[in-house]
Amino acid sequence: MTVRRGKKLSISIQENMAIDVCPGPIRPIRTISAYFPRLSPTSPTGAVPPNATIPSLILSPAPPRGAGQGSHLLLPDLMPYGGTAGGASSVDVISVEVPSSDSDDCTALGTLEFELHYDQSSSELRCTILRAKGLKPMDFNGLADPYVKLHLLPGACKANKLKTRTIRNSLNPVWNEMLTYVGTTDEDMHRKTLRLSVCDEDKLTHNEFIGESRVALKRLKPDQTKYFRTCLEHPPPLPSPTATGVALRGISCYLREWENEQLTSLEERGRLLLSLQLVPPVDQEQHCSQGEAATGGDEAPRRSGGGLCVGVRRCAHLAAMDVNGFSDPYVKLYLKPDLQKKSKHKTAVIKKTLNPEFNEEFFYDMPLSELTNKTLEVTVWDYDIGRSNDFIGGVRLSRHSQGDALRHWTDCLKNKGQRVERWHVLTNELPRTLCHD
Repeated sequence: MTVRRGKKLSISIQENMAIDVCPGPIRPIRTISAYFPRLSPTSPTGAVPPNATIPSLILSPAPPRGAGQGSHLLLPDLMPYGGTAGGASSVDVISVEVPSSDSDDCTALGTLEFELHYDQSSSELRCTILRAKGLKPMDFNGLADPYVKLHLLPGACKANKLKTRTIRNSLNPVWNEMLTYVGTTDEDMHRKTLRLSVCDEDKLTHNEFIGESRVALKRLKPDQTKYFRTCLEHPPPLPSPTATGVALRGISCYLREWENEQLTSLEERGRLLLSLQLVPPVDQEQHCSQGEAATGGDEAPRRSGGGLCVGVRRCAHLAAMDVNGFSDPYVKLYLKPDLQKKSKHKTAVIKKTLNPEFNEEFFYDMPLSELTNKTLEVTVWDYDIGRSNDFIGGVRLSRHSQGDALRHWTDCLKNKGQRVERWHVLTNELPRTLCHD
């Protein structure tokens, strides 16, 4: 190559890089980190493991021993395989074994210890947060202010979020705090996942995420406590349509839109504990005759046709509808079809809570033969002064329902005279019969 005076010497990338054009078997492509050996801090400078596995690197001729063994080796321009550098007749070839991964998440983010227990009789999932070790420093002082958040997935994050207290200035916090999910059904244990997120609390700025751990609830056995010690991990990345092939990009976009639509239309808004009791007809002639004998009245004997007794016990993990992070919930009941519009019942309003307890019962007096064709609609609302109330969630029970609603209605009809209680998931779907209410 000839270079004219006054012009700067420039070397193309083809001339600077060493290209292996030797025919042979196809080898896997190495990452750039494979060409930069990571030596142990305890090993002497320049020491190389005897069993090397990565591709060989061509270095400059070894300096004499008197040149100082503590000096670092410099990489010259890489030459084609088998060539010489600067006309040298011999070169030294070394190779270094490199680990497959850069670092372990356990070392980078820390570990979390907790216990899970599912009480099937009370439908409670108890999570005891024990401690964390080796958390990643998040503050300028080299420490963190960690706390743990719990979410049940899939579901509305704000409705089922539970949180521990914050431990100040610690990378090894100890909580020993129990958080309980009320109204966890057997169906939830088969399809839901518990997400435990460790975060750093900041008063002046937004809280920072440290790491998370996820546990599928189907790994638990009823009425048995299971201990976990897991490594905190980064949240899994969302699948991107650009990462797939050209032929699958359209399908990926369609599936993502469909999934988001399903999650939006079936958003969980909390839980509702209902009790149903089918009251059989009672012959009151004997009771009336005893009452007449005692009081001397002339009331004619009558027969009660029975009916349905609905008990609204409590709600749990309701969605927050007000700006203060709470709601003012109350419950409405309808027994449809209702041509005379006399089946509406309402509970009292409980202020500023997401876990209200009502413990109110309502009775529908009607023949039992008519209940098989009836539909019980129970809705939870947020009371607002001066504007329309906000719909939180609802459930519909009838012989046309599905899942827990159908099982609850069927058990009520089969067990006359017995009170049957069951938790129900509230969704943001407003029943069709209430659209004109």
